[in-house]
Amino acid sequence: MLKFIGAVLIIGAAALIGFIQAAHYARRPKQIRLLISALQRMETEIIYALTPLPEAFALLGKQLAEPLASLFRLTSERLLASHGAPLREIWQQTVQEVWKRSSMKQAEQEVVLQLGSVLGLTDRGDQVKHLRLAVSQLQAEEAESRDEQRRYEKMWKSLGVLIGALVVILMY
Repeated sequence: MLKFIGAVLIIGAAALIGFIQAAHYARRPKQIRLLISALQRMETEIIYALTPLPEAFALLGKQLAEPLASLFRLTSERLLASHGAPLREIWQQTVQEVWKRSSMKQAEQEVVLQLGSVLGLTDRGDQVKHLRLAVSQLQAEEAESRDEQRRYEKMWKSLGVLIGALVVILMY
């Protein structure tokens, strides 16, 4: 009876690890879509509402889900608290800090960091061009992440259960 309970726990733990990894693949496209939506909202705030960047970041921080809400909220707070620090440095620091909590990869981070290096430095029209470029790059990454999700999500779920079963078989 004790061996049976141990076997069930091993298979359950291995399956859980597989499901956690599969959830990572499922979250990535959702977070990229959310980031694309946020950048499009920022474009609207810049063009039509003429909202200053700290306020636009604060609005986005209130509208979005985590971890992206933290990205925009912290950037807004740091911009308002800093006395003349460049947006590029604040953005870079915040992106690197928040990115660890997201499911997005290095490619998306680089797109966001590139965007941060031009925000607030040029006129409204140029900023919109850079926002649209970032959105198009993120849309390509989203398509790739959906493809990875299709390929690897089911595999990780099955792999977790199968590895657990293999460990149980090898133990007995």
